[in-house]
Amino acid sequence: MRIDIITVLPELLKSPLDHSIIKRAQQKGHVEIHIHNLRDYSTNKHRNIDDYAFGGEAGMVMMIEPIDRAITALKAERNYDEIIYTSPDGIKYNQKEANKLSVFENIIILCGHYKGIDQRIREHIITKEISIGDYVLTGGELAAAIIVDSVVRLIPGVISDETSALTDSFQDDLLAPPVYTRPAEYKGWKVPDVLLSGNLKEIDKWKEEQSIERTKRLRPDLLDE
Repeated sequence: MRIDIITVLPELLKSPLDHSIIKRAQQKGHVEIHIHNLRDYSTNKHRNIDDYAFGGEAGMVMMIEPIDRAITALKAERNYDEIIYTSPDGIKYNQKEANKLSVFENIIILCGHYKGIDQRIREHIITKEISIGDYVLTGGELAAAIIVDSVVRLIPGVISDETSALTDSFQDDLLAPPVYTRPAEYKGWKVPDVLLSGNLKEIDKWKEEQSIERTKRLRPDLLDE
């Protein structure tokens, strides 16, 4: 899989994409992540990529030409399954969306900034708009990092125990059951007996019941969906 990220703040992405599972995934060749500075596609000597909005709207708007030049250059080298724009008014990102993106070969993520991007880019070039929540960030770089992390860990071979990712919260619209490790008792706090029983059928039943109970209590909206 290849992920191209277009941003005005490339430095903000270098650290979160160069550690832990994402770093190992790149080293093993499971994913290529390329960060592109949008200012490299500016057409003036000051490398401007934003301008005032028509109609007197407060704040600056990312210009159409640098974005078009950047995406056109990337598309000239390969076909892309999705061209994503991180935006507070995009579709709400969830595990189902991460699963969909994880099977693609090539995606572009355009990080929003300032007041947003020229609407014509959204109408004619962007194929999917994603929001990671009902709040506004200074820019889309952190949202892009979240999308990349959630997608890369689903790629076969990235996590050594692939069943781990498949049993995460939200994979089946339920929260994951509680987990425990050694010691079996600490300060009088005990691990549930069923988990120590060795009875796999009863353990699976317990986990399912716990998932349903936790979802009803903490995220009943998931059950409504």
